[in-house]
Amino acid sequence: MLPLFHFLRRLRHGMTLGVRVLAVDDAQRVLLVRHSYVAGWHLPGGGVDVGESAEAAARRELKEEANVEADGPLALAGVFFNPRVGGRDHVVLYRTCGLIVGPRPERNMEIVAAEFFAPDALPEDMSPATGRRVAEWRGAPAGDRW
Repeated sequence: MLPLFHFLRRLRHGMTLGVRVLAVDDAQRVLLVRHSYVAGWHLPGGGVDVGESAEAAARRELKEEANVEADGPLALAGVFFNPRVGGRDHVVLYRTCGLIVGPRPERNMEIVAAEFFAPDALPEDMSPATGRRVAEWRGAPAGDRW
């Protein structure tokens, strides 16, 4: 169903823009979420709504998916081309480390889990893109594709 959604969205929109947030708590743990509709752990994020800035979308997705708020500015970490979704999809990545963590959100139709992981205890089933972004945060050379 998801590939059909992306195809139909491409027919209506020339370019798609999404956001992800690499959120790190005071213990240097990375926040990851697990969706109900795709395998693996991912950085929190989603699509940018019409009339919404990328930073506002990142803050909204962080709150909606994990009940976490950035306590301060988000740092732009990169803009990546996402060829998996189509020829015109891009992902804006932000990083933040000042976090206000609310109660763990209830499982819902979209997000089944949201958890912090230490860099030496990351889940094996992270999405490849999430793995690359975490590796870059830890000092690996940055790429340009999601």
